[in-house]
This record gives sequence, C-alpha cells and structure tokens, in this order.
Amino acid sequence: MVSDSGTQGLPKVYGVKVSYFTGKLEAYLRYKEIPFEYCPATADYFGKTIPQKTGALQVPAMELPDGRWMTDSSPIIDWYEEQYTDHPILPPDPVQAYLCRLIEDYADEYMWRPAMHYRWSYPTSSKLLRRQITDEIGVNVPAPRWLLRMRTERRQHLNFVANDGVTKETWDHVEQAYLRLLKILTPVFEDRPFVFGATPTLADIGLMGPLFRHFSMDPVPAVIMRETAPGVMEWVYRMWNAKASKVAGGYVSGVPDDLLPLLKEIGETHLENLCANAQAWGAQQKSFSVTLQGAQYTNVPTSRYRVWCLEKLQERFEELPPPAQDQVMQLLDGQGCLEPLLRVNNPNSGYDADHTVPFGRSIAVYETIRG
Repeated sequence: MVSDSGTQGLPKVYGVKVSYFTGKLEAYLRYKEIPFEYCPATADYFGKTIPQKTGALQVPAMELPDGRWMTDSSPIIDWYEEQYTDHPILPPDPVQAYLCRLIEDYADEYMWRPAMHYRWSYPTSSKLLRRQITDEIGVNVPAPRWLLRMRTERRQHLNFVANDGVTKETWDHVEQAYLRLLKILTPVFEDRPFVFGATPTLADIGLMGPLFRHFSMDPVPAVIMRETAPGVMEWVYRMWNAKASKVAGGYVSGVPDDLLPLLKEIGETHLENLCANAQAWGAQQKSFSVTLQGAQYTNVPTSRYRVWCLEKLQERFEELPPPAQDQVMQLLDGQGCLEPLLRVNNPNSGYDADHTVPFGRSIAVYETIRG
C-alpha cells in the first residue's frame, strides 16, 4: 500500500503512526485498496502547514494530487466512498447502515477518553508513547530530545486526560468503558468475522480508531486485551489485513441480538454525553457536567464539533425511509438510545452549513489546546 518508490502522484496521508484517527483512516484505505503515501506529520507540517491548509491542527490530513487538502477521518471516508463505489462499507440495509454510523460516532468520540487515559495515565504506556510521538513529530526540532518528550507527555495528559473529566472519582468508570466494550465485542467476534457479518463495514472501521493504535498496541490496555479478549485482538489484525477484493461473504440478516448490549452502552454513555455537550453549547457555556452510569463528570470542555456530531446523527435518522426509520426507532427505543438521540431539538453547531467537508475550513474537537 505504501512503498519507498512509485508514490509520486498518490494522495498523501499526513499522520502519526500511533494516532487514533490516522490508524482508522489507514485501515479504511488499506481495506479499499486505495493507494496512498504515508507522510509523518513532522513539526513544520503539524504546527504550520496542516492548520493553514485545513483550518484545524489535527491529524490525519490528506493532500490530493490536485493540491486540495482534506481533514477529519469520517468526512474523508464518506468522500472516498463516493469516488470508490465498489465494495461499499455501508450495508445496503438502511437499518444496519444507520447503526454503523452510530457505532462509528461512539468509537470516534466517546472511546477517545478511555483511550487517552490508558495511554497517558500509566507511566508504562506514557513513557513509551512520548518517545514514539516525539521521535516522529519532532525529528527536526532543535531542542533536547528529553525536553521534547517531557513536554509531549505533559501536554497530552493535561489536555486529553486531566481536562477531559478523568479524576480519581471517574477513574474506574473511564476504565470500565474499555472493559465493557471488550466484553460486548467478544461474543460478536466469536460468531462472525466482522460486526455485521463476513464483510467489514463502517462500524469495523470506526472501532479501529480506539482498538487498533491505542488499546491493542499501548502496553497497559494491550495486556488486558490479550489476556481477557483475544478474539477482539484477533479481529483488530484481521481488520488491518482485510482487502476488499479478497473478502468473501455478505452481511447477517437484521440486527443480531449480540449487538444490543453495544447499543445500550452507546445510549447510556455516548448519547448522554453528546446531549449534555449540545445543551452547554446552546447555553454558551465553555464546560459542562454530566452523569454517566452514575459517574459524575465535571468541567468537561464544551465541543462545537461534537454538537455537529449530534446534528449529523439526527439528520441521518430523519433521512431514513419510513419503514427503516420505524425499525431504527423501535430498536433504539428498546435499548435506551432514542430519547437521548432526539432530546436536544435542532442542535445548531453552525458548522459546515455549506456542506464542504472534508474540504474547506475544519474545526478541531477541542478548540483550546494548552501547553
């Protein structure tokens, strides 16, 4: 997929090899067998070129051969699906397709917190990852390597752990999100190769964000996965090795019962969090508090981007054809997802009103990054 030669004229993926969303996008491009050139997002690109070209200081970013730039893994994947229509990653069943969208959003936005916690709260992981990130991004930075590593570790923990609601009171609940996901997915992958059958879908691609470059590779969560959920570990590398031209088989019929616990988990955590965030945004509050499964999170930064996530979930729900919408409504209602999905009437992020994503000026999930 990526080689040292023959990459001229290919789209370039600027990322970091331990990055949550870079891994997700790479998994998609590899599966669809879309040629690309991987380019490390060194300091000049990460701090200057990428935000100038895309509007957001985040990876992955993609530069197309015609000079256009894209960012944000979900819209990038949606755009590529329009260009490469063979082997689509959304099932033809609109009910399954909507659930793929919901699972992807949960994996992207909710599982971020436990992924960053396991990476940066435990020295066994943080000391390794600060070295890997600094050595890739800061290769040309004229500063002592030890100082760059310390700064990286401090910055990541401050912004994505301490400032994201991880406290001694919520610590156990944050970790339980990962442990529950492993428990939920284990019987799924005992029954079939991928979430909805023998063929990968957007649900699988979305879950690769947290489960690949973080949970299956960072030392602390990787031990847990290997020891308690080897079937999930097997799925991670099956997904990484999957090629659309070689995958044989189709989708299961309907929505398997073993996915209902995942929907219940999404309703109790991710959708509740999106609602509280959207309500805070509407009230022009810079932070919010929310109780998730009995755990009280306080002073969580309000994210405009996540208001947009809720907008898109509601918009896609409203776009479902009537029979499918009725099925989704009944299914989500039974697992406690429907009410939080629709609780906030018309969440208005004001983002992407002209429908230009993944092109144009993007916004980051967190508007303020310190350190």
